[in-house]
Amino acid sequence: MIRPRILMADDHSLVLAGLRRLVEEEGEVVGTVEDGRALVEEAQRLRPDLILLDISMPLLNGLDAARQLTTLVPNSKLIVLTVHTTPTYVTEALKAGAVGYLVKQSATAELKLAIQTVLKGEHYMTPSVTKEMLGTKRLRSEGPRQQEAAALAPRQREVLQLIAEGKGVRSIASMLHISIKTVEFHRTRLMEELDLHSVAELTKYAVSEGLVSL
Repeated sequence: MIRPRILMADDHSLVLAGLRRLVEEEGEVVGTVEDGRALVEEAQRLRPDLILLDISMPLLNGLDAARQLTTLVPNSKLIVLTVHTTPTYVTEALKAGAVGYLVKQSATAELKLAIQTVLKGEHYMTPSVTKEMLGTKRLRSEGPRQQEAAALAPRQREVLQLIAEGKGVRSIASMLHISIKTVEFHRTRLMEELDLHSVAELTKYAVSEGLVSL
């Protein structure tokens, strides 16, 4: 029997090590990575059947990584495993292409069930998240800043995250393979669109939106 090939992404090596033992009961773990950019690269190289990823990761957060993976490796199924339980994150993850969503407090048996369910071609969402989405009106009452974050272009979100992580303009330009002037343009546009006036304010905003974690 051919075991499903699984790629795992989380920015905490101890979490990866602990999860790996559980996941290996359901399939072959072909790789583990600790940032979103490495995840995109490894996913294209390995073409796994399933990708288990966190939202808060350096260099490229899990939501933006998922958006890219949906296009680059469309046959790989995505399960988000995160600490975020608010409806906004869940909705954005599903829009990005995730077919499974679990919180890290989930029981071991639930992680296994989610993997089995997704590999059968079905969707899985942890019950606690489903209850919160059904029991609140938060999706309709999002603040303007949350709506703005979702409306940012993918490149803008990438630049915003890297700025918030303390990367300089030259470093960002090199990492994204764009010119320094283009990075500066995106930084200016971000400040204008979000009505923010300094790198410190951009950083605070990125943290509040879950693009980066402290």
